[in-house]
Amino acid sequence: MDILILGGSSFLGRAYVTDAVARGHRVTTFNRGVSGPDHEGVEAVHGDRNAPDDLARLVADRSWDAVVDTSGQQPYAVARAARILRDRAGHYSFVSSVHAFSAWPAKAVDESTPTLDCPADTPPDQPPANALKAGCERAVTEHFGDRASLLNCGLLIGPYENVGRLPWWLERIARGGRVVLPGDPGRAMQLIDARDFAAFGLGLLESGRTGRYITTGPAGGTTMGGLLQACVDATGSGAELVPLDDDTLVSAGVQPWTELPLWAPDDPDWNGIWQADTSRARAAGLRTRPVEETVHDTWAWLRRRGPRTTPYTQGSTPLGIAAEKEEKLLAQAV
Repeated sequence: MDILILGGSSFLGRAYVTDAVARGHRVTTFNRGVSGPDHEGVEAVHGDRNAPDDLARLVADRSWDAVVDTSGQQPYAVARAARILRDRAGHYSFVSSVHAFSAWPAKAVDESTPTLDCPADTPPDQPPANALKAGCERAVTEHFGDRASLLNCGLLIGPYENVGRLPWWLERIARGGRVVLPGDPGRAMQLIDARDFAAFGLGLLESGRTGRYITTGPAGGTTMGGLLQACVDATGSGAELVPLDDDTLVSAGVQPWTELPLWAPDDPDWNGIWQADTSRARAAGLRTRPVEETVHDTWAWLRRRGPRTTPYTQGSTPLGIAAEKEEKLLAQAV
């Protein structure tokens, strides 16, 4: 197949490109050329998806069997791309998120769950918000209709992760000593390796499947305790995991999700965070590897990459708890 990947230079986009090339597809990537090197064997077109002239240059004398959009964040920009590509591509596969569902994270979701209210023609340059992914989805279906697939992504982990949730835990645990194990160690989680996500997305293109698919790991595929123990095993640090319950962490003012990445308290507002129904995607071929394999491979990549010089961030929020705050928390543990 001839495949255009909007993005393709970092994390999930990189996973798509690597797998697509390995499968023998002809791949074009379109990105600004600043997030990472171009993959060997692709036709790399550099440009800004927000610039009409760059999009016009991209489609000049080119067409594709399918488009994979791993970088769409703003409905306005996605609508512009979909509009110019609708007569140049047979299929548009958009990487959305479970954030698009109105009930998430308080309740479990499936493909029939309503999405948030955000129109396809939302003005450009909106501040980050969950609803924007829903607007992006509408922009895609407005122009591609039943030639579109929407992949509602769960929590991505794996080598080359650019947010840094799993890398933060691996690097913290690699330093050894006593480490906070937040919340209920047995609380079930849903995580998916970016390589498995990409393999599923490409499989949909190859089989001609369209529609919406919740694309994440199985409910209960791992636990917080299991994930962090896998980090101890992968790093060989001998770190001691010290369980601290939700009430202790909340009382100490620890911010869920950012100060202790991936931790969400057992609270009504978070009840559905790890309860997305993936049965439709699994029936269509989604397969996910054990979290231990992903953790091992991510640690191997971190060792090749070397120390990071800037903090991991979610948007503008730094990830990770300060050492002094962690020490105070651990002092409360018996």
